[in-house]
Amino acid sequence: MSRLHTPALDSATGPTAEVYAQIKKSLGRVPNAMAAIGAHGPEALKAILEAEGVLAASSLSKQDQETIKLVVSVAAGCDYCVAAHSLVGKLAGLEPGTLKSIRDGSPTGDEKRDALIRFVRNLVETSGTIEPASFAEIKAAGYTDAELVDISLTIAVIVFTNTFNRINDTTVDFPSV
Repeated sequence: MSRLHTPALDSATGPTAEVYAQIKKSLGRVPNAMAAIGAHGPEALKAILEAEGVLAASSLSKQDQETIKLVVSVAAGCDYCVAAHSLVGKLAGLEPGTLKSIRDGSPTGDEKRDALIRFVRNLVETSGTIEPASFAEIKAAGYTDAELVDISLTIAVIVFTNTFNRINDTTVDFPSV
């Protein structure tokens, strides 16, 4: 059970009700994480949704975005986001075996995707400036400077939700993996 009390969605008013209506229109429902964030920080939820809108129009494919979100979520130990992004990754076209490999830290068989995974894992598991070899590898894999900006934004967005869900111990409402 989640730690923060989240009132019933139909009792929401004002900015919270507005953002819930947007989410429900887009997704068909309001996932538990979004409900909890919106109940206590509607402006934070709006900011995350705006960042997601920027990513939707970004230079990164949806598969790359979901790969990044899954790598970061595994590293953070966020069971909620691992479940959510395993499902969303599947909907984005990532094969079940690829998703399992990402979760397990195994090669996916796609050299470009594996370079992205290593790069993101390096960013989240180390501190300081990345080594020149790591930068050279991601560039050699074909990622552009604009995509590096979008990789950074994707990481920032998922770190927020990972952190919140770990604090809240948000009840997972996605299929378990």
